[in-house]
Amino acid sequence: MNSPTPDALLGPADVRELAGALGVRPTKQRGQNFVIDANTVRRIVRTAGVRADDVVVEVGPGLGSLTLALLEAADRVVAVEIDDVLAGALPATIAARMPARADRFALVHSDAMHVNELPGPAPTALVANLPYNVAVPVLLHMLGTFPTIERTLVMVQAEVADRLAADPGSKVYGVPSVKANWYADVKRAGSIGRNVFWPAPNVDSGLVSLVRRAEPVRTTASKREVFAVVDAAFAQRRKTLRAALAGWAGSAAAAEAALVAAGVSPQARGESLTVEEFARIAENKAENAENKAENAENKAENAESKAENKESAQP
Repeated sequence: MNSPTPDALLGPADVRELAGALGVRPTKQRGQNFVIDANTVRRIVRTAGVRADDVVVEVGPGLGSLTLALLEAADRVVAVEIDDVLAGALPATIAARMPARADRFALVHSDAMHVNELPGPAPTALVANLPYNVAVPVLLHMLGTFPTIERTLVMVQAEVADRLAADPGSKVYGVPSVKANWYADVKRAGSIGRNVFWPAPNVDSGLVSLVRRAEPVRTTASKREVFAVVDAAFAQRRKTLRAALAGWAGSAAAAEAALVAAGVSPQARGESLTVEEFARIAENKAENAENKAENAENKAENAESKAENKESAQP
């Protein structure tokens, strides 16, 4: 690990001074709450298990509080920032406060949801204080787009952290829980108080650890097909799966057939299912569709054959 530079990290006065010089006022629209506590960002880096050979991607670096702490520990850091002013200022902040590491930093000025490639070596870790209003879609996009990301630690709204890390059967288990688990083993990794942010948010924050699955979910269904089942199941989460999946399957009877074939009770609800069970349901819809197509093809061939026989039998 690289030796920490005592004065390199940003404290409360530094953050406010930087923001003032840039004319930056944190906006709720982008979910901006800047971390002003050096101990907190170092704690995040430690909890993330960032290694000296890691290439870390950070989403929403803001003024650079966490970015500087990541540069202390990682080999390289790539930061993705959507805000024009913040993106323009960050390289200068890195150069001024950590000049010896400035060549290990790269900036991508873009909306993270539109990022499909990153400069330099492939990322091995994702560490970010995610804007609360887009945390889940950004997290899922990054995990889906960059399969080399092995370890992730994100700071999100406590309620979102609970949802991401929820187990089947929990009241807060839902779409984020299942989709995150498609990619990784997910767990809560700590809590963060409100007083380490400027401005202080109205909610508490939580850390979520995601370690990429050693083996992907075993299924013949595609991710898109599995996620379609998940979305349908939780769109009407109070309904039984037979009813909730009727639109997805084409009818309640077709939904029941797929569920029974997958070994899932048609009377169950989405909140009780694992990601593997959702995958089996998706597989069985696909298999039913293939069988129907095959039956239709066989019927057409039989009809054609009968017509040929009839024609050849005529004098």
